[in-house]
Amino acid sequence: MQRLSFGSHARYVRGRDRKTGRQVAHIIVVGNEKGGSGKSTTTMHVATALARLGHRVGGLDLDVRQRSFGRYIENRTAFCTKEGLDLPTPFVGQLGEGTDPLTPALEMLERDCDFILLDCPGSHTKLSQMAHTLADTLVTPLNDSFVDFDLLARLSPEQEILGPSIYAEMVWNARQMRSQAGAGPIDWLVLRNRLGTQQMHNKRRVGGALEKLSRRIGFRVAPGFSERVIFRELFPRGLTLLDMKDVGVESLSMSHIAARQELRDLIGELRLPGVTVTF
Repeated sequence: MQRLSFGSHARYVRGRDRKTGRQVAHIIVVGNEKGGSGKSTTTMHVATALARLGHRVGGLDLDVRQRSFGRYIENRTAFCTKEGLDLPTPFVGQLGEGTDPLTPALEMLERDCDFILLDCPGSHTKLSQMAHTLADTLVTPLNDSFVDFDLLARLSPEQEILGPSIYAEMVWNARQMRSQAGAGPIDWLVLRNRLGTQQMHNKRRVGGALEKLSRRIGFRVAPGFSERVIFRELFPRGLTLLDMKDVGVESLSMSHIAARQELRDLIGELRLPGVTVTF
């Protein structure tokens, strides 16, 4: 098989290892370069949903300072231990040391995982660059505003697209590197998080700008998670929307039901190989 290199880092490009016949794990990168857009919440819900569907799932938290995804998993483990529960949980690896901490961590996870999720920090780092180059699927959550849109493209005062912005240029560079290595394309999905419930004028303008930009720089657009109190309540116990009945919640509110549908739609929209949504 070919290898994809980024500096000192290398991994097998998606497919099968010709020597062993082993299926290479599908890497899902959740990233942008702005905090507070819901990256870790998205990572946790996608990872646990895939685990519930019977897939072997691993993860790495590349935000070495805040570690929201890692803390989410730690909270889940502690809660399950305390309550005597056995909830489907992705295995979170540990980054290595030295100039290339990503390679050994991925090599460990790829031995036993069908999917590996990489939760990137809300800033530009070498680890984030490396991760984007390895993405089979890239998920970019954005708050539904022109402030977050600015990460993808620069706009004129008349809201005409002037050109790609910093994050879009980084993704373009990652695609170029994959192409030069003979790797497959990156399937890029931009999620519109915190959508308002009303058809506001600004919501329509952001949606129109995203659709226009998607055709220009090559990504798909999908609804993400709406702003809901439930997400803030789940984190301390490490729970997700799919865990409610397992922890004794028999009657779900309309907000819970709507949020579960958003997650169901997201997993379907990812179009991951071998994944059928059954929850």
